[in-house]
Amino acid sequence: MVVLFIVGYAFIALEHKVGIDKAAIALLTGGVLWVLYTLLSPLSVPEIFPMHFHEYILENPNLAHLPLIEQCRSYIVNYQIIENLGEISGTLFFLIGAMTIVELVDVHGGFYIITNRITTKNKKTLLVVIAFITFFMSAILDNLTTSIVMVMMLRKIIPNYKERWIFGSMIIIAANSGGAFSPIGDVTTIMLWIKGKISSWPTISALFIPSLISMLVPLALASRMIKGKITGSSKHLAANHIANILSEKERFILFIMGVAALVFVPVFKYLTHLPPFVGVLIGLSILWIYTELIYAKNKSNEDMKHRVTRVLKRIDTATILFFLGILLAVNALQGTGILNSLGDFLNREVHNVYLINLIIGGLSAIVDNVPLVAVAMGMYPLADAASIAASADPLFLQNFVMDGNFWLFLAYCAGVGGSMLIIGSAAGVVVMGIERISFSWYLKNITLIAMAGYLAGGAAYILIDMFL
Repeated sequence: MVVLFIVGYAFIALEHKVGIDKAAIALLTGGVLWVLYTLLSPLSVPEIFPMHFHEYILENPNLAHLPLIEQCRSYIVNYQIIENLGEISGTLFFLIGAMTIVELVDVHGGFYIITNRITTKNKKTLLVVIAFITFFMSAILDNLTTSIVMVMMLRKIIPNYKERWIFGSMIIIAANSGGAFSPIGDVTTIMLWIKGKISSWPTISALFIPSLISMLVPLALASRMIKGKITGSSKHLAANHIANILSEKERFILFIMGVAALVFVPVFKYLTHLPPFVGVLIGLSILWIYTELIYAKNKSNEDMKHRVTRVLKRIDTATILFFLGILLAVNALQGTGILNSLGDFLNREVHNVYLINLIIGGLSAIVDNVPLVAVAMGMYPLADAASIAASADPLFLQNFVMDGNFWLFLAYCAGVGGSMLIIGSAAGVVVMGIERISFSWYLKNITLIAMAGYLAGGAAYILIDMFL
């Protein structure tokens, strides 16, 4: 199972070389791992999940007369995979809702309300403005969408493609840094948040300064690479044909409602204690109703209207399936106890949560950070008062409670570490595709400044934690 997971991981990391979508590989890996777990390793269940397994047998007396291996397979098929799928579904439905809201705002030209207000002619000033807008936008939206919006805006302002590469690289860094301090800003923080490893305000308060530093250090270094003023008049982005259908006021209201729906989700979770996907689906439904009402009184051609039913077809379904496959694969490894053993090995040999996370962050520049974070969550269960009291090293285990050092620093490292290589994050890959930035150019000109920001922000987190 470990070998199969590593092979699948390699194919995912080399997606652009092998020409097979990573979603297909992830689904195959996840499915086959559960087959192997059920057929070849079911007897690990009583050892890894003794209490749950015992309760399952007591609740199903008809299984008592069956051989142990059949009892274990029944537990895996009828309880374990259903429970895991329920947890995974919470993440997937949240992503579907959030992606639909962002796409809905985007197709109605909502983001142009921000980008069209950039009027400066000084290139250094423009770099600073773009970096800060990207940083804060990606904390509310996902860093992938933010990167697309900002790069498309950039193409209208900066004619020289080599200069755009510098700006585009800074957008990648700022998007990844901004997404790291928000529970809804990056897929990895969303995963940690939904799983109850981190909560909203402790994440923002602990990671805002390190994330800001991880953006400011590269910004200071990158600003030395450009000079002068923008020649010619910058073109404002037009909200395509939607401007002929909806008024600017209607598009502004839609933009405000979309941002409010996303920002409201952490508040909703805090007030109701319901899973975040419930809050995001409520927000989506309100936006859905609003768009239906404004289109109902609009006499334009139906083909020109972006109703939610059409927008749903635009969201990245392959990404949703990729998460499904990866999380299924990780859960299968967790079921056999493999990840617990790996966690125990790191605790014994490294025994430093800062170093473990910095290593994970470094790896996230090479391979996808979603599987890395999923594996980390599988290696370390959430610590509670009872497990800390029973531990031989309670001080170390304290790092794994909710909002503990391990989880907060993991959110930072996995999110920001991906900026060190252009293939290390979704934002990097999409900017690379739009602007045709070469891997070697980014490695030569940007990797070191991104690494400086990553290490500076990491050092800031450690120092703040140690002294404050």
